[in-house]
Amino acid sequence: MTKIISIHSFRGGTGKSNTTANLASLFAQEGLRVGVVDTDIASPGIHVLFGLAEEEMGYSLNDYLWGKCKIKQCAHDVSKKLGLDIKGQIYLIPASVKAGEIAKVLREGYDVNMLNDGFQDLIEDLKLDILAIDTHPGLNEETLLSIAISDVLLLILRPDQQDYQGTSVTVEVARKLGVPKMYLVVNKLPLQFNVNEVKAKVEKTYQAEVAAVLPHSDEMMMLASAGIFSFKYPDHPITDLYRQIAHKLINA
Repeated sequence: MTKIISIHSFRGGTGKSNTTANLASLFAQEGLRVGVVDTDIASPGIHVLFGLAEEEMGYSLNDYLWGKCKIKQCAHDVSKKLGLDIKGQIYLIPASVKAGEIAKVLREGYDVNMLNDGFQDLIEDLKLDILAIDTHPGLNEETLLSIAISDVLLLILRPDQQDYQGTSVTVEVARKLGVPKMYLVVNKLPLQFNVNEVKAKVEKTYQAEVAAVLPHSDEMMMLASAGIFSFKYPDHPITDLYRQIAHKLINA
């Protein structure tokens, strides 16, 4: 049975897309068939991490939502772009980066029910083991749908008071929607902080398990989204933490 995993953050800039791309790549390395949908239509970007150029996109999620194509036509097999011989496959459904199409979404919106239908079609057509949804930050109709249909919700936050407050709202909403499993990931932790203290504080605050605390990394900053960190730095401590999260999600 396909597992639907939504990766979400209340605010932008938490490293949500980076986390999504790394986890999807590690899932595929385990031999799984993975679909990744960029539903952050207002500010898309996960395609950059997978090395998918704008001119390679053809159809995007926007085209499907406006009835121009079937969602399967938006799926790009980006497995070979990772530069490694992986056992599984990754199908990326990108959102358009064209300014006019982004403006159209912001102006006119779209039928969120089509998004749900598209998720189910992808699962069936591509025979996915995992569908990873890279959500739009904050809470809107699309985000609520993604959370509601998820088997697992992964919430990314930074050690920041605005993130803490916003995440508490998301956790409350997720519980009301009856999400079966929820994990938290604290990202970009300054090296001066005590990891165990932060983990304990976050778990106590939200009454939810922290899957990992990821420290700030100069290597991550230097990579600057030009690839998948866990494949560029396979022996890095952060890669070990990504693997820890991936295994937890697979077994959830």
